[in-house]
Amino acid sequence: MLNMLFFLRPWRFGRLLCPALAVVVMAAMPTVVAADGVEEVTDYLRGLNALQADFRQITIPADGGPELEASGTFYLLRPNRFLWEYDAPTPQRIVADGKRIYMHDTELNQVTHTSQKKVLDGTPAQLLASREPPDKYFEIRDLDRADDRTWAELIPKTRDTDVAKLQIGFVDGELDTMLMEDRFGQLTRFIFTHVDRNPQLQYSMFRFDRPSGADFLQVD
Repeated sequence: MLNMLFFLRPWRFGRLLCPALAVVVMAAMPTVVAADGVEEVTDYLRGLNALQADFRQITIPADGGPELEASGTFYLLRPNRFLWEYDAPTPQRIVADGKRIYMHDTELNQVTHTSQKKVLDGTPAQLLASREPPDKYFEIRDLDRADDRTWAELIPKTRDTDVAKLQIGFVDGELDTMLMEDRFGQLTRFIFTHVDRNPQLQYSMFRFDRPSGADFLQVD
């Protein structure tokens, strides 16, 4: 089972989701600089109000264990609201309502929650959900990975994060792939499909209602 990181810090509070962005031999990442990656990130986030996409998540554990895969649908409503609905390998939901993040393991009927600000610093979730300029939280540079994507690499400015580096790839100006390496050596990749930029999403989607009979665990 995956045990949770996704777009956040490695905040391990569930049986699923210890992943968040990177796969394929990131140890051999190219260092050749390519043009326009920084501009692509800035342009993409400018005017972004909402996002909906299907995703496939692949994680390579640091201990050399087998790859872990998950899939589902991602929803974003800026600022600071997002929802991850995992449908495989087991159903789980992660909801950020602007103040707190809730992870609901539907199989166990268990909810774990914590302060949103506490776990967002230096993470991909912060990059997408915040309306602040990306260079406020990240050092950004162009990157060439020798494929058909336009890449940028982002290094968190804060030291209080388990994220070592983030890479984001675009195809024809659309979000395609996000990769992440954490300081434990774990690599995870998100591949996005059916991306819908600025759909009409309702705030009610990002309100978490406590499930009947669920264990409710606060970790902060």
